[in-house]
Amino acid sequence: MDSTVTVSELQANTPRIIRETERRGMTAVTRHGRIAAFLVSKERIEAMIETMEILSDRQAMKAIRDYESGKMALKPVECLDED
Repeated sequence: MDSTVTVSELQANTPRIIRETERRGMTAVTRHGRIAAFLVSKERIEAMIETMEILSDRQAMKAIRDYESGKMALKPVECLDED
């Protein structure tokens, strides 16, 4: 966990905690010693959505598995300019 605050701390220091969450990525909010909620930065959510989109794309996942197993090699981006 990146950071943890209580509900009372969140109520008293919302702007500061939001700034810290933007920097850290995520903050857990506890109530009575148990995690009750999470604050997640926009950047972290966008990364999670992008990961889910890749994981749900069969062609992308096949390409990743092929690369990891050595069946496919990466080429430099410059090769895209070749005719």
